[in-house]
Amino acid sequence: MTTIDYSVWDHIEVSDDEDETHPNIDTPSLFRWRHQARVERMEAFMKKGEELEKSLTESRRKLAEAQRRVQELVSASTPEAKADLAKAQEEEKQLKKQERSWEKKMQEHRIEEKKMPWNVDTLSKEGFSKSVVNVKPEKEEETEEEKEEKHKTFVEKYEKQIKHFGMLRRWDDSQKYLSDNPHLVCEETANYLVIMCIDLEVEEKHALMEQVAHQTIVMQFILELSKSLKVDPRGCFRQFFAKIKTADQQYQDAFNDELESFKERVRGRAKIRIEKALKEYEEEERQKRLGPGGLDPVEVYETLPPEMQKCFDDKDIQMLQDAITKMDPTEAKYHMKRCIDSGLWVPNAQADEEGDKDKEESDEPQYEEVKKADQ
Repeated sequence: MTTIDYSVWDHIEVSDDEDETHPNIDTPSLFRWRHQARVERMEAFMKKGEELEKSLTESRRKLAEAQRRVQELVSASTPEAKADLAKAQEEEKQLKKQERSWEKKMQEHRIEEKKMPWNVDTLSKEGFSKSVVNVKPEKEEETEEEKEEKHKTFVEKYEKQIKHFGMLRRWDDSQKYLSDNPHLVCEETANYLVIMCIDLEVEEKHALMEQVAHQTIVMQFILELSKSLKVDPRGCFRQFFAKIKTADQQYQDAFNDELESFKERVRGRAKIRIEKALKEYEEEERQKRLGPGGLDPVEVYETLPPEMQKCFDDKDIQMLQDAITKMDPTEAKYHMKRCIDSGLWVPNAQADEEGDKDKEESDEPQYEEVKKADQ
C-alpha cells in the first residue's frame, strides 16, 4: 500500500475561520484585521526584496564603471595617471566588497522567502491563466556542407580583417578592433585562425604562428564565455578583456595553459601535414618512375645482387650478360624480368637508336644470351 507523505503541508498557514475566538469578540472584524496584517507583512517583505534587487543592480553598475576606468588607466604612463589608477583600483576593490555584501543579503532574503508558510492568499493565487506547452523550439542542425559554405562565404568577405586581428599584440588594440568590427566575434574567425596557425607552422614561420595562436585563444575564450553566459559573443567580448587585463591571476593562468596546449596541437598537426605531403610527393615521384610492368626501378635496383647492381652502375651490358650467365637460371630469370618491368633494362633501346635494320642484328644476340640464362 502506498503511503502518502503529508509533510509537504506542514508549513501551510491555516484559514482565519478555523481559529478559535472569544464569544464576546466580533469574529468577522477579527478575521479582517488578521488578514490585513498578514497582507501588509507580505507586501513589506516583497518591497524589501525589490529594494535589495535594486541595490544589487546599482552596485554592479558602479563596479562595471570602475573596472572600465581601471582599464583606461592601465596603459597610461604619466605620474598623474598612475595616481588615478591606484585610486580607481581601490574604489574597484571596495565596490567588489559591496557587491558581495548585497549578493549575500539577496540570498538570505530568498532563503527566508522559501521558509515562509503558505496561506489562503498564496494558495489561491492563480497559477495558470492558459495552457502552454513548454517546448523549446528545435534549432535545425547545420549540415557539413552548409557549415563549409558559411565558412567559405565569411572568409571571402572578411579574410583581410581576420588576418589583421591575428597580427595584433596588445589587449587594448584587440578590444578596439573587435569593437570596430564586432562581426568578427564568431566561430568562423576562430576556425580560420586555427588553419592560419597550422599553415604558418608548416611554412616554418614559428614566431608568427605563436602570435596568431595567441589571438586564436583570445577568440576561443570569448566564445566560451558567451556560451557560459548564454549571450551573443558580440555582447560579451568586453567582459573577457576586463577580466584578462585586471590581473585576474587564475584566469590568466588558465589562458596561458590553453595557449601552450594549443601551440603544441598546432605543431603536431603541422608535422602530420608535412609527413603526409612528403608521402604524397614520394608516391607521385614513384608513379612517374614506374616501368612498363608497373615496378619501381629504385625498389628493384635495391633488391638486385651486388654484381648486377655494379653492372647498372657502370652501364656495362657485357658485364650484365656475363653476370646473368653465371647465376642460377631461375634467379636470373626472376631478376631480369623485374629489371624489364621496372624499366632498368630496355632490350630494344639500342635497336631504336640504330634503326629497324640494325635492330635485328644487334638485339638477337642479346636475347639469345638472356634465353640461355633463362633456360
